[in-house]
Amino acid sequence: MSQVEERLAAAGIVLPQPNPPVANYVPFVRAGSIVHISGQVSIDASGGVRGIVGEDVDIETAKAAARMCGINLLTQMKAACDGDLDRVVRVVKLGGFVQAGPGFFEIPQVVNGCSDVMVLAFGDAGKHARSAVGVYRLPMNFAVEVDAVVEVA
Repeated sequence: MSQVEERLAAAGIVLPQPNPPVANYVPFVRAGSIVHISGQVSIDASGGVRGIVGEDVDIETAKAAARMCGINLLTQMKAACDGDLDRVVRVVKLGGFVQAGPGFFEIPQVVNGCSDVMVLAFGDAGKHARSAVGVYRLPMNFAVEVDAVVEVA
């Protein structure tokens, strides 16, 4: 088990199997030492969090949904690193998308659920640049989707 996975396990996080793509794309692309990870939605073994944040979904549930996205990103990072998360050098950037209702503006606070997982996993190397955007709709009505760019050894 990698040091990263040991930190995650100490926090009660066990990584699931990577989610397969739901359309015509691949889960990640490696270009040299940079890996672009396709958007990961707020799904877990329970089915995940779906709905419009600020209407169907409250902010705490939305933040937990973003955390799910972060865990799913970690599973894709692990696959991109041949099973060794210790090969992640830096989380470069996250792109967070929140299916937000017209009166919901706390989008950065929601995406913090994902950012917090990256810092938990990688410490200072998990601190990243980020976009946090409210959108009209997300695939399959998921509440949150986050993609990532990471540097790997």
